[in-house]
Amino acid sequence: MFVAPDPGRMRLRTAARAVIGVGAAVALAEVCGLSLTASITGGLAALLALFTVTDASVRRQAVTTALLPAAGFPVLALATALHGVTPLRDAAFVLVVFCGVYARRWGPRGHALGIFAFMNFFVTQFLHALPGQLPELYAAVGLALAAAAAVRFLLWPIERRTPPPAAPAPLPGRGLARHTTRQAFQATAACAVALAVGQVLSEDRWYWAVGTAWWIFVNTASRGETLVRGFRRVLGTVVGVAAGVLIAIPLDGAPVPTALLVAVCVFGIFYTAAVSYSWMILAVTLMAGLLYGLLGVLDPGLLVLRLEETAVGAACAALAVVLVLPVTTHATNDAWIQRALHCVHAATAQATARLAGSPTADPAPHAAELETLLARVRMALAPLVHPLSPFRARKARAGQVIALLDDCAREVRGLVAVAADPDAGHDARLAAACWRVEAAVQALTAGERELQDSAAADAGAPPAAATGPALAHLQGLERALNELATPLGSDPKAPFAVSA
Repeated sequence: MFVAPDPGRMRLRTAARAVIGVGAAVALAEVCGLSLTASITGGLAALLALFTVTDASVRRQAVTTALLPAAGFPVLALATALHGVTPLRDAAFVLVVFCGVYARRWGPRGHALGIFAFMNFFVTQFLHALPGQLPELYAAVGLALAAAAAVRFLLWPIERRTPPPAAPAPLPGRGLARHTTRQAFQATAACAVALAVGQVLSEDRWYWAVGTAWWIFVNTASRGETLVRGFRRVLGTVVGVAAGVLIAIPLDGAPVPTALLVAVCVFGIFYTAAVSYSWMILAVTLMAGLLYGLLGVLDPGLLVLRLEETAVGAACAALAVVLVLPVTTHATNDAWIQRALHCVHAATAQATARLAGSPTADPAPHAAELETLLARVRMALAPLVHPLSPFRARKARAGQVIALLDDCAREVRGLVAVAADPDAGHDARLAAACWRVEAAVQALTAGERELQDSAAADAGAPPAAATGPALAHLQGLERALNELATPLGSDPKAPFAVSA
């Protein structure tokens, strides 16, 4: 987390903006004379609006933010109305889980609306809200969303100056082969079991188990990713509980220091989310402890219960991804790697065409897409390179794949920079080098080593010397693609030796 790059200080700026947005939401609720429960609800609504709305354009972000009440208000009403009717409440919660995950098939907007709906049900349980409090809860959420929107789109419009990278399109599929459909059934099964077991541990705080199972399925696509996410969530909770014992309990709900520390936690959630799930959960857990202190119910036993419920939720998520319509890590990895390789070829072809004088060729969008795809590849391969992974051969392969794909990205960035220079000339050897890159990508995406050998033989040896920067980048790209044939073409279960 401390050494991860932060280009343009985007993480720093969005984290600082989140503190302002959440603080403004709580301040509005307090000025309007709303209760502490409503103020906390408003603050969490603002946090979710700033955290989950990730559309690729500012206009779409504004529309999604405006639609959040349509997802949250009905769920708030349902959750408060069923507060004292346990069987119906539980059934409704499980239904909200399924619908919230299923909505992810509609991209970032469906993802944000699904999370907002789920969290409104969750927050109602967290605060034990009753039907009589519904009007002020609506008011608090409305004020919070208005404050978050004002900070995001007017006061500090970061995305207007630096558009966020578009999220890669989800992996294709139909019916049960579609990832979002499978995950909806997995998450529903996990949350249903977590709800039942969580209520055995506590009739009042069972929702932590459900919340854990739910969030483990956010932004994961395979069995391995989900298992690693569960481990990191438990680890972050353990450290967060320890921090709660040392910090939140001694404060005993003192308003001013608690508010300041909650602001620090909000900053930590946004600053660490992209680089360390464990650190983010540490911040979430400490913030929950501080809020319990404000509500006057915090004690060491409650923090221990929080840890137990988290372990239950993580275990239920692990069982669900193994037993319910499992998606193997290998299949997911292969799909994302192939998409990244196709993007490498597209960027290379556009850059070469630009150097040849084509006025319409533009490699920049493909280069930007490659960065987002590589981030997704790293996430998919994370289970294999995890320090606790027992599969040494697979770990070595995954590590080499990540390193070589990073080499490809570096060469593509260099090639795009050269192509953007209006004074860059065209070398006739660029076309031949681009054809060799295309042949290497075709061989890798076909999954046949014989095709790789044939393509290399047909293309001939690369030129001995690179006299221009564009040609040097293409040759470096070709070398990296040829080396990728070893980890991608070998048996995943066989011993692995890194080639010299």
